[in-house]
Amino acid sequence: MSLATPSLKTAVQSKRLTILGSTGSIGCSTLDLVERNPEAFEVEALTANRSVSRLALQAKRVGARLAVVADESCYSDLKEALSGSGVEAAAGAAAVAEAAARPCDWVMAAIVGAAGLAPTLAAVREGRVIGLANKETLVCAGGLMTGEVARCDAQLLPVDSEHNAIFQVLDLENRETVDRLILTASGGPFRSWSREDMAAVTPQQAVAHPNWDMGAKISVDSATMMNKGLELIEAHYLFDMPADRIDILVHPQSVIHSMVSYVDGSVLAQLGQPDMRTPIAYALAWPERMATPVDRLDLAAIARLDFEAPDAERFPALALARSVLKAGGTAPTTLNAANEVAVAAFLAGQIGFVEIAAVVEETLARHPSGPLTSLEEVEAADALARSTAGRRLEERGGRA
Repeated sequence: MSLATPSLKTAVQSKRLTILGSTGSIGCSTLDLVERNPEAFEVEALTANRSVSRLALQAKRVGARLAVVADESCYSDLKEALSGSGVEAAAGAAAVAEAAARPCDWVMAAIVGAAGLAPTLAAVREGRVIGLANKETLVCAGGLMTGEVARCDAQLLPVDSEHNAIFQVLDLENRETVDRLILTASGGPFRSWSREDMAAVTPQQAVAHPNWDMGAKISVDSATMMNKGLELIEAHYLFDMPADRIDILVHPQSVIHSMVSYVDGSVLAQLGQPDMRTPIAYALAWPERMATPVDRLDLAAIARLDFEAPDAERFPALALARSVLKAGGTAPTTLNAANEVAVAAFLAGQIGFVEIAAVVEETLARHPSGPLTSLEEVEAADALARSTAGRRLEERGGRA
């Protein structure tokens, strides 16, 4: 079973943490909570891609033992920035994976994209408790990852707001009483736009999410609703729930973060402000709760909550995600890789907004699903999909 249950491990008074992706939105929010509770947490390691200045500042501020930058060309800058601090410096993908495997009580897996797979797997194989904020880990290698979690007696605590909400209201001891899971979606900034209007969307418009403060790539995924498609796949593996029993419901206010429907007709929902510090805190303190500085929810001030079904024609990413989940094997890996390539091209101004899903669909059409039993097969499928997506961009007039 991939999810942690309260009987598996009790909370400790002080936890030693490693944060993978500490300079991103989730990493910074995690450190905000850590610094507000210095008696409860100590930091083993922090990692970043290439944000040397921010990483070094974070590491010195919280007294981390190790700071790792994934881009090896940044090593000398990091070492210089940490000089005299007592913080060890390292660089490279292998060093990030080694940081993930270092002894600690809890690992935040917050590296964006497929790059987070190998270090998260390294933490799993050490039997760690993992706060999972990297949905691509389960999208690209769901069966492989959950199998390793069970084999190594690791624990996954969902950090994505939707999956964390389900975790909070899901009866883990009586799963047979669950009818279906309901993932809510804000609908993004273009929820009511026509396909014609969306064709002219700029990167600046796409990254301006109406409710959440997120990085550029995740904001674009939210705008295309690919993010919700990825969350559908993640929910399937996290909660061992068939895809046809996972619904998606557009909820523009982002107050209800997700719901669980039970066989007796009851629907339990988790509500809160759209602030990632709430789900992060739940995972950090589990199986207990900790105080956060998040604004308290005032339903009288909000006054109304709206819901609508997602429009599959205007947002084809949802259908693509359901199709690859049904196909299984390497298909979800291909979807994720092609999407990462296409989103990067859009952010660089090389293709239009509506072309993102088109590039993904064309890439999937060229790669029937194959078996997925090892990290090497995941990496091979990922590389092949990126190559094909790059060629599709060239054919459309963009650059890989």
